[in-house]
Amino acid sequence: MNTILLVVNSPKFFLSHWLGIALISKQQGFDIQIATAYLDSETQKIESYGFKVHYIPLSRSGMNLISEINLIRKLFKLFRTINPDIVHLITIKPVIYGGLVARFCGIKKVIAAVTGLGYVFLNTNRSGIILRSVVSFLYTISLSNKRISVVFENKEDMLNFVNLGLVKEKKCVVINGAGVDLTQYTHLPEPPLPIRVIFASRLLKDKGIFEFLEAAQICLSLNKDINFTIAGNIDPDNPASLTTEEVLLFSQRKNVKFLGFRDDIANLFSASHIVVLPSYREGLPKVLIEAAACGRAVITTDVAGCRHVIIPNVTGLLVQPRNASDLANAIFKLSEDNIMRVQFGIAGRKLAEDKFSLEEVSRMYINLYRKA
Repeated sequence: MNTILLVVNSPKFFLSHWLGIALISKQQGFDIQIATAYLDSETQKIESYGFKVHYIPLSRSGMNLISEINLIRKLFKLFRTINPDIVHLITIKPVIYGGLVARFCGIKKVIAAVTGLGYVFLNTNRSGIILRSVVSFLYTISLSNKRISVVFENKEDMLNFVNLGLVKEKKCVVINGAGVDLTQYTHLPEPPLPIRVIFASRLLKDKGIFEFLEAAQICLSLNKDINFTIAGNIDPDNPASLTTEEVLLFSQRKNVKFLGFRDDIANLFSASHIVVLPSYREGLPKVLIEAAACGRAVITTDVAGCRHVIIPNVTGLLVQPRNASDLANAIFKLSEDNIMRVQFGIAGRKLAEDKFSLEEVSRMYINLYRKA
């Protein structure tokens, strides 16, 4: 039985995105173990599925040198102790540090999942440019491992890494995200009016939360009978997050409702008419796949990752990033055309079945595991 060690930045992210793949891999006979940050109820939930969990002192945004060295030492000890057949690294720090440690430990197969370019590559101020240079250098070393396969969620991200010289194209694979369990998302008829528009994501500026709020304000100023719902938490570890004070301020608006973190996304989407993600860039946003699986029309931005999850003017509408007016106009268009919304939803469900099912994505990852 091959042992696979998944190294992931947080237990919450594992549960929301990777649990299904891990369970199917376990059913296929692999010994799946998880290395992640924090020891809390989420870690206990992972263990309840029969996975062995190893604690690593991983801070997603921390840059304290001593802490980073401690993380590397912990990974080195963990890899040496477990001696897994495959190390599957997910998100930036696990990919960089885990890739470096795997080289020294002689791990025979490494899979690095690059789940989007993230804040480091979106930040354009001076400190961001310096940090990006450091991260790019570390990526180059980590991804130069002869035993590594690098998984991207869209071809544009892959080509960016290749063109920047961070990885050889022959090592790259494109897989459509982490998939969704279509049995958990039912295509139900739209709820009664008025129109409900929902944003479901972490409350990050680069997810387009400000543009969503501004579009809501535009609708309110024009007396449009449209309700805006926001499902998601702030993320204190991310510099792009809204603050608690900002959430309290925006929640006072008449047509905006903040729900906080919710794990009943299928129910929320079924109770809505339009799902919106005005992100600046994504790997492959699961929320749009979930919206399609629920048969809901979507509006998202014409950027890498987002445009790969919809068929423009068939399952949803594309708008320009950082443009609240364009977003508001798209919301007006879909809110006033009931037939278009329903048709988009039907086409979206078929797209989810054809390209983004958990079974299909798991099959591709299991094929990578079996090549070890």
